[in-house]
Amino acid sequence: MARPSSPAQPHSKGAGQLRIIAGEWRSRRLAVPEGEGLRPTPDRVRETLFNWLAPYIEGAHVLDAFTGSGALVLEALSRGAADAVALDSNPAAIANLKHNLELLRCPRGQILQTDALRYLGGQAKQPFDLVFLDPPFHKDLLAEVCNLLENQQWLRDQAWVYTESETAPSSLPMPGNWRLHREKKTGQVHYALWQRGEVRQDSQT
Repeated sequence: MARPSSPAQPHSKGAGQLRIIAGEWRSRRLAVPEGEGLRPTPDRVRETLFNWLAPYIEGAHVLDAFTGSGALVLEALSRGAADAVALDSNPAAIANLKHNLELLRCPRGQILQTDALRYLGGQAKQPFDLVFLDPPFHKDLLAEVCNLLENQQWLRDQAWVYTESETAPSSLPMPGNWRLHREKKTGQVHYALWQRGEVRQDSQT
């Protein structure tokens, strides 16, 4: 994903591997090129996250803003998401994810080589039900991306946003109408699920 982690399981020389946990492509293993930012979110974390999201995945419109290996967006599509947009500035990540979607014969993923801040700073093309955010750590990207999602109207009412961060979720400057729904910590990584609520017009006094 968006930072170095434990080495991926060997698949072939110069490549790692991810395993889709459940859904249409359950237990399918796919190649991931080696490199910083391209290692999948661990199986245990993905399993926990998608247990949290189980009632909301079917038919969801999904955005993965820092897709890296593509593990999260592939898991969402396997479990019945209607469609997904995946962004990354790394050409190797984009080429690999496009290849994996072709192997799976899945036309429901739009894979774009672009900077997430630039993309989200533009006019919203469609609102999303579910967003995955695992940006590179120690670059102060998370708060800026969340504000763009909210202010540029990229989110549906009651949308869900998943974040991974190096600091506790309670310390993150998130939009005021987002509610922290679940959180856990694995090693030095905090991961959390937020739900967007209504914007309160009377918040200023």
